[in-house]
Amino acid sequence: MLIRFSVENFSSFNERQVISFLPGKGVLKPEHKTKPVKGVSLLKTALVFGANASGKSNLVRAIEFGRRLVLAGTRSDAMIGYKKFRLDASATNRNSRIEYEIQHKGKNYAYGFVFNNTEIVEEWLYEVKKSGDIKLFERNCNEFDLEYFLKKNPKEDHQQFLRFTARATPVNQLFLTEIRTRRVKENVKDIEDLLNVNDWFLNSLKVIFPDDKYNEGLKFELEDNEKLLTIFQEFLNYFDTGISGVCLERVEMESLDLPSKVVSSILDQLHSKESESAVAVISHSRNTFFISKQNNEISFKKFMTKHKIKDQDNEEFFDPGDESDGTNRIMDFIPLIMDLLKGDNVFVVDEMERSLHPNLMYDIIDLFIDKGREVNSQLIIATHESSLLTQKLLRKDELWFVVKDKDGATRLHSLEEYTIRFDKEIRKDYLLGRYKGVPRIGNRRKLTILPNQP
Repeated sequence: MLIRFSVENFSSFNERQVISFLPGKGVLKPEHKTKPVKGVSLLKTALVFGANASGKSNLVRAIEFGRRLVLAGTRSDAMIGYKKFRLDASATNRNSRIEYEIQHKGKNYAYGFVFNNTEIVEEWLYEVKKSGDIKLFERNCNEFDLEYFLKKNPKEDHQQFLRFTARATPVNQLFLTEIRTRRVKENVKDIEDLLNVNDWFLNSLKVIFPDDKYNEGLKFELEDNEKLLTIFQEFLNYFDTGISGVCLERVEMESLDLPSKVVSSILDQLHSKESESAVAVISHSRNTFFISKQNNEISFKKFMTKHKIKDQDNEEFFDPGDESDGTNRIMDFIPLIMDLLKGDNVFVVDEMERSLHPNLMYDIIDLFIDKGREVNSQLIIATHESSLLTQKLLRKDELWFVVKDKDGATRLHSLEEYTIRFDKEIRKDYLLGRYKGVPRIGNRRKLTILPNQP
């Protein structure tokens, strides 16, 4: 779970901006809050609204940038690829900063780093407690304070390995990344907190951009194909798509609509796995393929939809590419909904409403809140869909706005900052600009390039 996220001097963000998922003072809709962990309860949903080019997508990109930097790292000879705020000359010489406050495996952590295009200047990890924060490690340039973990690992060889890992961390690499890539857990007994935070980035945080297709949730359901197909069939019927069912149709490798290099790479990965069974899911040109290994045999299956033929008991098979954009978007989000309801997942989705009817967007959020009462998951959406701006669906503290200030920098603020009755409809006021975050359209009379009309 995400407690808070802050970003500074990154893309359209100049001064530090913070989005918080801590509940405000309101007592309505208690089911929108998670079960407390160490006394900290969080909001399950947040929607971020704003005009075009206001910075909504840059917020999502900042969250993804940090995740990718932790998991993929940076080559020793490469730059840390990103752009600082470009509309303030002083920003060029200032470092950037990103921090995640997270909740994972029964603990609350604050992890962050200060950086520029060539080096990680600072890095830190704290456990956050009511009694006070506990410093787990801190890095200043390439000087490391590892006292907490050195005390937990009194054996000399374990301490030496930790110190060696710190000293060997490249200046453009995060220490948290080195912990993963150098397999420290096999050589040091107790680094549970480092592994917990790494696990959150790897398995809990999922960032989805408008053109992405979320396949991760499919992999785990493939252990039971019938369960997977039933899930899709029920949801597609629930969302009124007109699809009577789905199936996995066996195909030959030669008929896969995939680049040969991609297929070869997947096969190499499957063969390299030690287990007797493994699966890969890949999408291309709207089609989804399941490539699986069972007892060292490889099989290829294609995801298909089924439609009933009028006045017959037969069904016609469709490629997903034959379905509408909206239907494909729904099919993209079915695995997301299932993973949300499993718990311990944080989904950050940019423009989730693309190709979806507003009623479907409303219902997906309402469905998650209704069916996810007993799970701790979060759904964070950057959106233009103003019909979601209603207190019938969400709390004030779940609604956020981004706006560009007079200097072109993105600023964040919450509806919680405004005094509004709980029963007031807020969409009209938003569109009128009361909460900012809407485009400021100019005077059309000044469009001199267009002909005057009577």
